[in-house]
Amino acid sequence: MIDIPVLIVGGGPVGLAMAIELGWRGIDCLLVEQGNGSTDFPRANTIDLRSMEFCRRWGIADAVRDAGLPPDFPHTALYATSLAGYEIARFERGSHGGTGGSAISPERPQRCNQLFFDPVLRAHADAMEGVTLRHSNRFESFTQDSDGVTATVRDLTTDTEQTIPATYLIACCGGRSPIRKSLGIELGDEGVLGYPVSVFFKTEALWARHDKGKTALNFLLDPGGVWATLIPLDGKELWRITLHGSKTYTDPATNDAHDIIRRVVGADFEYELLSVGNWTRREMVAPQYRYGRVFLAGDSAHQNTPTGGYGMNTGLGDAVDLGWKIAAMVDGWGGEALLDSYEADRRPVAERNVAEATANFKRRSYATSDALCDATPDGEEIRRTLSAKIIDDNTRQHRGQGIALGHIYENSPICVADGATPPADTVADYVPSSRPGARAPHAALPDGISILDLFGHGFVLLRLGGTVIDTAPLGAAADRCGVPLTVTTLNDSSIAKLYEFPLVLVRPDGHVAWRGHTMPDDPPAVMDRVRGAT
Repeated sequence: MIDIPVLIVGGGPVGLAMAIELGWRGIDCLLVEQGNGSTDFPRANTIDLRSMEFCRRWGIADAVRDAGLPPDFPHTALYATSLAGYEIARFERGSHGGTGGSAISPERPQRCNQLFFDPVLRAHADAMEGVTLRHSNRFESFTQDSDGVTATVRDLTTDTEQTIPATYLIACCGGRSPIRKSLGIELGDEGVLGYPVSVFFKTEALWARHDKGKTALNFLLDPGGVWATLIPLDGKELWRITLHGSKTYTDPATNDAHDIIRRVVGADFEYELLSVGNWTRREMVAPQYRYGRVFLAGDSAHQNTPTGGYGMNTGLGDAVDLGWKIAAMVDGWGGEALLDSYEADRRPVAERNVAEATANFKRRSYATSDALCDATPDGEEIRRTLSAKIIDDNTRQHRGQGIALGHIYENSPICVADGATPPADTVADYVPSSRPGARAPHAALPDGISILDLFGHGFVLLRLGGTVIDTAPLGAAADRCGVPLTVTTLNDSSIAKLYEFPLVLVRPDGHVAWRGHTMPDDPPAVMDRVRGAT
């Protein structure tokens, strides 16, 4: 018998992020994973701006950069008939990869495949006090009541069962989650878009075999549209091709991997075929995220086609949102409604991101004609027209940062709305805003850190622009209910202009909870609202 505040099922990136977020907050947790802890097949690649800000908070941003593509490897997106064939369109993305920040974030998006990202998370979680990782342990069942959850886990090494009482259970175990099944929400054929096939191979410096240079995303087109993608995994010798697949399942062994590789590159060359596998492309958002003391996160709660790289990043956002709320409950200052706000905050984000990913995927059907690859005036005109169409359709996917930073918890029950008009959520463009529910904007501070570095442990009340407003009433309200609150005074006029209001209350996850020109009329009511006590 192990009694633990939080039991996490699933040792992928979302489960590990959940363990890190809880451990960072001093909450004991146990993570069980039926695998042995190794990652042997390439999956997600994109670590977006917001996820890199989370990694910065946890102290692993440098490790993620070091594990991903080399800092000088361009994040260019290329559309071509093959690597040795005709280039159709190109998106340069100079603000991605490498080091340094920008006007909107202290970080940059990175490409770090799960082959390398998961080990960084795993090593960090394993070194944290209060975090226990148990591999080769398969979750089998659970029961729950008003006091907690009791789970049964089987140690696959000894073939013995163990009963684990926990206060909360978090399912980070994918769409086939046994927890989802126990809750009666099996996936089946729900939202299936197809059954892609991935080809994993090894060859050094593939870019030296063609004239397109180093590129991070390669979309291969034939007269029917985009039929495959090729990405570098380590920027050296590991590569993955993904075929779009069919509507019905086919055995991946029926695909001629060698023909696929040659068709993508457009030339013969030496390589080592490592593996061929398939998976299910799906659009799905669970009907609810909370079932008593059981919560769904990551692929257990939502799944999308990886077109755009939103899936894992949405899951990491789940972990950060749920993590601080569970910590507040364990520490005793969270209100009864706080955990309900997890679904209210995160489910709309999943619906938005899943819909955008599906739209990205469906925009790939660029049917032309057999003349696409002809060295003729007709072929040149087809390619020119197609190039303009691709650039018009996909700039938002390849260059936009709104998908990572622009979502606002518009109807969050733990934010105090002020009636201001929200900035347009275009997915492509990010407009900094201090509107309640929005991610608090980045600003560089005089000592070289970001204002985002001030947020995380408890609430932060920013007092901006040289204001002399007495914040003691809100501090006293926080003290009465045990809410950790830090008051930070910043006299920088540019930050005051960016944040619009002289008083801004920021939640532990870095989203704005309340703002005002003066102290609220009823500080205890505001504090109760933001901690989920009303």
